[in-house]
Amino acid sequence: MTFYELSVITNTGYPYYNIVLKVPPNGESILLRFFDFTSNNSDKISKLDPVSSFELNAGLVSALFEFARNINKKIENLEFRSSNKEGLDNNDWNYEGDVLITTQTEPYLFHKSVKQKIKVIYDTIIADKLPLDSALEMLQNEEDIIIDILTDAEARKHIISHEFELNRIADEFLTEMNNYGLQSICITSFDLSPITVYGNNYSLNDVNAILRNIGVFPDILPLEWIYRQSNILNEQIWVYLIKSGVGPTVNGLFEPYFYLLFADPQSYLGEFPGKLTAKFNQILG
Repeated sequence: MTFYELSVITNTGYPYYNIVLKVPPNGESILLRFFDFTSNNSDKISKLDPVSSFELNAGLVSALFEFARNINKKIENLEFRSSNKEGLDNNDWNYEGDVLITTQTEPYLFHKSVKQKIKVIYDTIIADKLPLDSALEMLQNEEDIIIDILTDAEARKHIISHEFELNRIADEFLTEMNNYGLQSICITSFDLSPITVYGNNYSLNDVNAILRNIGVFPDILPLEWIYRQSNILNEQIWVYLIKSGVGPTVNGLFEPYFYLLFADPQSYLGEFPGKLTAKFNQILG
């Protein structure tokens, strides 16, 4: 599980909906991501003088610190991003409502993909409920749709339907490449949420730990791969990340799988990532 909680509120603080998917792991850092579906106000906001700006920031920090302490959490970083000259971060995100959606996730997830997931939730569930302060409560079938989107239900079903073939190919590859340092193979969703892992070296919890120790991967093109160094239980490990170029389409959103290869630091995989991608894509494409 890489999504832990999701909340839907208004920019005036009306708490419309909240769901806790899972309690975050103890001692691990998680991200609280914000997604703005509020209408754009093109009027220029007057610039605060230094004293007023400092007082505003001080109030914000104090309130956030007290809030975090009351829920037994600790804030270590806050990231702010300035708006562009037009006042919008993305011209495709110009909404008429007043909705803010937040979600607590693993930090290594691709933010762009998380954003696309949240946009699907907004477009399919939330948009028809505006204004939220007078909307009916979330229905059970609507909540089920939200959970399916966040947990990659369609991507998982597609893998399960080809489980026998994938297990066979993965076992063959692990046997073939064991002497070259390959330890394990993992398939993730398009936001890098681990779905299944092959081999006896690592569990899905281990995969989460390995990815947390890498940080954020850069964007890569379909059928290309990159590798990064990580560690698990104080042992170094190489992680190869491959963008498959195949995957399910959910509510009009294409969600390509990623293939992860875990290997010894002294490993030599050569062109094996391409070979694995071709075989897996024949099954999942």
